[in-house]
Amino acid sequence: MSEQIYQHFRKEERPLIDQLLDLIRQAQDEYRPVLTHFLDPRQQYIARFLLQAEGPVKMSVHGGFAGAERKRLLFYPAYYEPTLADFELQLLEIDYPTKFVTLSHGKVLGTLANVGLERDVLGDIITDEFSWQVIVQKNISEYLVQQVDRIGKVHVSLRPKELTQLTEVIPAWEKLVISCSSLRIDVIVKAVYGLSRQRVKDMINAKKISLNWLTLERSDLEVGSKDIISVRGYGRIRFEQVLGRSKRDKLRCEVSVIRK
Repeated sequence: MSEQIYQHFRKEERPLIDQLLDLIRQAQDEYRPVLTHFLDPRQQYIARFLLQAEGPVKMSVHGGFAGAERKRLLFYPAYYEPTLADFELQLLEIDYPTKFVTLSHGKVLGTLANVGLERDVLGDIITDEFSWQVIVQKNISEYLVQQVDRIGKVHVSLRPKELTQLTEVIPAWEKLVISCSSLRIDVIVKAVYGLSRQRVKDMINAKKISLNWLTLERSDLEVGSKDIISVRGYGRIRFEQVLGRSKRDKLRCEVSVIRK
C-alpha cells in the first residue's frame, strides 16, 4: 500500500507519509484519538489523501481560529466526538513597548525557533499590525514564557491568553488566476511576481526561495495542491489548483498570494 501512495507525492515527502500513516493506524488499532503536531497546508492535504486510503478513521483539524494556516490534526475512531480541548492549543501574546519599536513576522518566528524547539510545535503568528500573538502547543507554552524575554534587541514577555482573546486577523491572501507553461516552481514564481526566469534562477541559487519552509535547491520541481512557496523580499504563494487550459494551451492556475 505504501508504495502505491508514494507515487502520488515527492520523494522527500515519504518520511511525513510514513509518520502520518503510523498515527492513522494507531488511532484505528488502539481505537482512540491521536493528535499530530502543527502541519502546514501541504501536509494537511497529504493527511487527507492518506485518510481516504486507510479506511474508517476520521479526522478533525484546528489551528485556533477559522482562517489558521498551520493546524493540528486529530485522528479518531467513529465513536469519538472531538472538542476544542482535544487540540491542546495555547495562545500567547507578546507584550512589548509598542510606541517605540516595531516587530515583524520574521523576527518573531526567528526568536521562537531559536529556543531549542522544532517548527512543528508552533502554529500561526497573528498580528493586526499593532499587537502580536502566536498559537503554540499547550505543553510547550510555559517553556516559551520562561525562555523568551527579547526579540532581537527588544525586551518582551509572553503572556498566556484564552483563544477567545485572539486579535482580529487581517486577511492577507489575495486570489489570482495566472497562465503558465508548466507547474515548475520557477515558472509559477515568474508568473506571479513578473520576474525574469534568470532572476528566479539567481534567487534559487542564493537560497532565497523555499518550498513548504524548506530551502529550494532545484528550479524544476513541480508544485502541487496547497504547496507554499516563500520568496524572500516578495512574499508567499499558495498553489491552489489547475483550472484548465487556455485557448493558447497554457495552464490556467489558481493561486493565493501574500505580497510584501
